[in-house]
Amino acid sequence: MSAEDPRERLTQAGLNLIGQALSIFDSDLRLAVSNRQYQRMFDLPEEYTRPGTLFEDTIRLLALRGEYGHIGDIEEAVRLRAEQARAFEPHYLERTRTNGRTIAVEGAPLPQGGWVTVYTDITEIKRQEALLRARSAELSEQVLENAERLAGANRALAATNAALEEAQRELTAIEARTRQVTEMMPAHIAHMGRDFIYTFSNRKLTAVMPGSLDDPVGKHADAVLGPDTFARIEPGFVKALAGQANVLEITHEPSGRRIRIALTPDRGASGQVQGVYILSTDVTHETQARAALAQSSKRELAAQLTSGLAHDFANLLTIILGLQGRLERMPDLSPDAQEAVRATLAAARRGGALLDRIAAISGKRELRPQAVELRPMIEDIAAMARPTLGEAVQLETFVGGIEGPVLLDPGQLQDSVLNLLLNARDAMGPHGGTIRVEVHPVRDTWVEISVSDTGPGFSEEALSRALDPFFTTKGGEGSGLGLSMVYDQTKLAGGTVRLENTPEGALVALRLPLRPAQAETAPMLVLLVEDNEEIRAHTREMLRSMEHTVVEASSVAEAEALLALPDIGMVLSDIQLPGEGSGVDLANRIAERLPVVLMTSLPPGDALRASAPCPVLQKPFNAVTLAATLAGARR
Repeated sequence: MSAEDPRERLTQAGLNLIGQALSIFDSDLRLAVSNRQYQRMFDLPEEYTRPGTLFEDTIRLLALRGEYGHIGDIEEAVRLRAEQARAFEPHYLERTRTNGRTIAVEGAPLPQGGWVTVYTDITEIKRQEALLRARSAELSEQVLENAERLAGANRALAATNAALEEAQRELTAIEARTRQVTEMMPAHIAHMGRDFIYTFSNRKLTAVMPGSLDDPVGKHADAVLGPDTFARIEPGFVKALAGQANVLEITHEPSGRRIRIALTPDRGASGQVQGVYILSTDVTHETQARAALAQSSKRELAAQLTSGLAHDFANLLTIILGLQGRLERMPDLSPDAQEAVRATLAAARRGGALLDRIAAISGKRELRPQAVELRPMIEDIAAMARPTLGEAVQLETFVGGIEGPVLLDPGQLQDSVLNLLLNARDAMGPHGGTIRVEVHPVRDTWVEISVSDTGPGFSEEALSRALDPFFTTKGGEGSGLGLSMVYDQTKLAGGTVRLENTPEGALVALRLPLRPAQAETAPMLVLLVEDNEEIRAHTREMLRSMEHTVVEASSVAEAEALLALPDIGMVLSDIQLPGEGSGVDLANRIAERLPVVLMTSLPPGDALRASAPCPVLQKPFNAVTLAATLAGARR
């Protein structure tokens, strides 16, 4: 708080209205606060009343003035007084000053260190006592002494009470700060007694385990958590109540989240366990990443393909997507033409996804999350699958509860769903039946894609072994890799696969991490660097549809000349450019001052692509993926 702060001036004015002299020294024996009466009583220079003044300096000044009577060694006396002060003990004393005035000195320690001292001029009281002694023969000396001792004891008691009140206020403040810290923690912190009754809880339980009671204090854990969740954690509670700290992870079935729970015994003064401290943390994202990493580390492919062919083919697909996108937006297009354009776009996207799969063979398999609208994607998959499924199969789709694009690997999901559709068709046999694809969220944790059929269902052996490589129920007609590949791809994304039988037939449910794509970006000036005119025109059209302004270049040299323009908010550049330098070189020079996104059709294992210092957008891409990538780079 500065000297000009009105609150400090009001505080100082209030202290000055007190009739007694007052000083507060901190734990380092430096003056923190004093009032005007303190300066006047001891006739102190201005610099001795400023915050930060050393206690030893003030004592030295008063001793040199004779305030404490005759002292032989001033410095030794100052040292002793400072040692007494550092003991921070409550005290009360009366002394007569060199001017003949008598003062009472009353000191009380502060809980955080230091002390407050009040100086009261009691000269007149002492004179009245002397008169009373002289004039009242009936009042014995012993009564006077007892009264004086009682008065001194009362003053000491008052000082002690003040110190206790201050300590109580400090403890209350500490408790409030502790509660505030526990509320700020992204975890559920609680205490439970031996009877499984909660005695303390912050307000994070429903955030970590949705569906639990939001006010658990005073309630049994079974009612707070639900019978199923309590049954999963109860063995850990029992261990902790037996004195054994432990950590366990469970899947919270109502929300599908993975929860890590640390249980620590609460031991009383005698060492007996009187309860359990509970720390519950949502580790769903960590578990998803861990599962993806474990799955990724199991597989490496040895084949290599030339990156040049992949590059040229990706550019051709980008041009096809651009041209078909223009056709799709043309007015008065006939329904047949619209269906043809839509099928062409779906096939081109499928080609891009297949190209990604081929390109990924040259290095470790990696996930390619993109911003995907699930409803049109499932409809595209259905449009591609219906001719293959045949007339005897009725295909139904439902997507609900998911608004806006989500981040996932569209190629991986498309391959998995098509594989499951073909498996369902084969399971139902030539008489056909109904296949249903359903997509919905599981709270805010998973997106679940289920494929069910009206066939005979899984056998007991298939339920336990269908995800194993090379297991098949189709005899010599099956490779046994279909469901195994679906499992592999889903685990790579950090998800899970569930097989079960329903009253109608079989069901396979894929759960993938639900990560909404934040694709909204405020309009800005984008520098687009691309040497292919058709790709540049297609990308420019997508950027303008997002309300961005675009300036264009076809080489690193042109781009660097345009960077002198004011207000450029983003650079979107191809990696491979004509002339000297690449998009990676350009990004290295400007990435510290401007957001940069690079585009390429080079495979993930390519050395030039791997050296990029910024996000890389795989060609071909659509407007949704571009918008999400730009938004991520801008953040």
